[in-house]
Amino acid sequence: MGNLYPLLMLPGFDPRPWGTHDLSPIYPNRQFSEKIGEAWLTGDDCKVANGPLTGQTLSQVSEKCQRELVGDAARDARRFPLLLKFLFPHENLSVQVHPDDEQARRVGQPWGKTECWYVAHAKPGSQIALGLKPGVTVAQLEHSIHEKRAEELLNWLNVFTGDMIYVSGGTVHTLGPGSVIVETQQQSDTTYRLYDYGRPRELHLKEGLAAVKLKVASGKVVRPAPAQIRGSNNRQALLVAAPYFVVDMFEMKDAQELSTRDDSGKSSAQTLVALEGCGVVEAAGAEPVTVAKGDAIVVPASVEKYTVRPQWTLEFLRARVPGATLPEPETRM
Repeated sequence: MGNLYPLLMLPGFDPRPWGTHDLSPIYPNRQFSEKIGEAWLTGDDCKVANGPLTGQTLSQVSEKCQRELVGDAARDARRFPLLLKFLFPHENLSVQVHPDDEQARRVGQPWGKTECWYVAHAKPGSQIALGLKPGVTVAQLEHSIHEKRAEELLNWLNVFTGDMIYVSGGTVHTLGPGSVIVETQQQSDTTYRLYDYGRPRELHLKEGLAAVKLKVASGKVVRPAPAQIRGSNNRQALLVAAPYFVVDMFEMKDAQELSTRDDSGKSSAQTLVALEGCGVVEAAGAEPVTVAKGDAIVVPASVEKYTVRPQWTLEFLRARVPGATLPEPETRM
């Protein structure tokens, strides 16, 4: 395992005009003077909170440890492949689009930004917008932006707790208020803001409109029901399997051993995000790491085998890079 061990990450709280002072139900005891929109869990600047690497950023650890941390499924040995964060929309986010890999390379970026949203909590009436209404063209979208009515051309969907939404690069999208989202995405922060409901923030119309795709695989992911893990009282559900990430949900009452290698034989760093309960993550030769609601733990690829031991119960997401080439998931609007 070398010198690596499961890393407890310190969240980075990012102010946004559409955010909130109250981050319940994930961080009920935290109050902020600014509106917080996002809690970054595995960003380049997020810091390790345990063990000998305490205080180092994830980008520093990635640069130093490379494949030992990220695994051989990751595209870039020197950069952590997936960015996970909580989103706390209290108002409408800007209408935006992220480039896909092809469009990103045209403007000098190494890759685009495909993402997925797990709806951890949703108040009645919570909505997202995903793509444009059928028949709407990019030219019509641009015209509606100048007329300050772009939201009328978007495809709005009701969302509920437990939904998984796939957002491929090139999809026009936004979040409405009322939900708490766990976002898993390619490690990129390239966002083109198309429309912002009159807020005095910069728009990126030239780049954004060029990145818009009318035909996308985005939508609510069609997935099987959770399955009982043999020999335990634990349940596992595959939430999404896609070209850039695989995200599972675990509901644990018993200790469970997990692996950083998938069926392809390739390894990937794994990020565990606790949604309910608490527990301990154990790996040979390392100090146990306690995890509770809102915490994220990065399990380096070199750890290979680790055990999650719930204290009573623990519900968490696990995100990783697939070792095999996967198609985009089946979705519905």
